[in-house]
Amino acid sequence: QYMEWCIADEQTPVDVLLKAMDYACHVGGVDCSKIQVNQPCFLPNTVKDHASYVFNDYYQKYKHKGGSCYFNSAAIISDLDPSHGSCKFEFIP
Repeated sequence: QYMEWCIADEQTPVDVLLKAMDYACHVGGVDCSKIQVNQPCFLPNTVKDHASYVFNDYYQKYKHKGGSCYFNSAAIISDLDPSHGSCKFEFIP
């Protein structure tokens, strides 16, 4: 089974990442509570790490319904699991 995650592209400007995260959290139906203070995916507290969590959550939920890992070129597909510490990235086969 080939496993893939949707993560933020490191070359994407912060403002583009923030707009894409805003879409995923408010329109895309992603539960963004896990990237809030004292939650499992808050640390590291960087826009890139938070965006990766949000993008992957969206992608895993919607990839079988036509959802993509595009986010205005802000995200890329990776075969490396971005989970860290208590922040586990979901993979849906």
